[in-house]
Amino acid sequence: MAAARDARRFIPAAERNAEPIARALTRLLTRPGVLLELASGTGQHAARIAPRLPHLVWQPSEADPGLFDSIAAWTAGVGNVRPPRPIDVTAPDWAVDDLAAELVAVYASNLLHIASWTVARGLLAGAGRILPPGGLLLLYGPYFRRGHPAGDGNRRFDAELRDANTEWGIRTLEAVAAEAAENGLSFREAVEMPANNLILVFAGATGGRDD
Repeated sequence: MAAARDARRFIPAAERNAEPIARALTRLLTRPGVLLELASGTGQHAARIAPRLPHLVWQPSEADPGLFDSIAAWTAGVGNVRPPRPIDVTAPDWAVDDLAAELVAVYASNLLHIASWTVARGLLAGAGRILPPGGLLLLYGPYFRRGHPAGDGNRRFDAELRDANTEWGIRTLEAVAAEAAENGLSFREAVEMPANNLILVFAGATGGRDD
């Protein structure tokens, strides 16, 4: 057990936002099935949120296999979390055919603003390919919205991101929704979250809300 604990990487923000995200997902996801988490990072969200959704099987994934030990350590003993698997969201095939029959949601947290737009396009294209009608894509993080003044914190954060990497930055809801529509995903709602964050909710082709 001590060795597993040592493998856990820790991000304070993941601990702070796990509870409000869990509350939102509990409302949004009511059907049993599989939730595919993209860019699972340390594994903290899988460990904290999956037990709140016992009707779902949580499938973590990561492009960086160096994070697999942390994910496995955090989720050890959580009965509805599977071992992490490698997924590069920019790949044309995520090799998830084994999930297709039970997939009800794809979830990613705090990814689009610390990645290039190529990553965002790959994520939306992949979700559009694999989600069944009515399956949901859930994207948590900061977003700018037309008609909603950006808070000082998000403006500063956006500037810091762009200083660190010119391909990074807070995306607009409108740009994400337009790219999602190109991939057969329809925008359903923006769930208000603490600290000026949102969960963007999209549904698979011809689908409706999961309620």
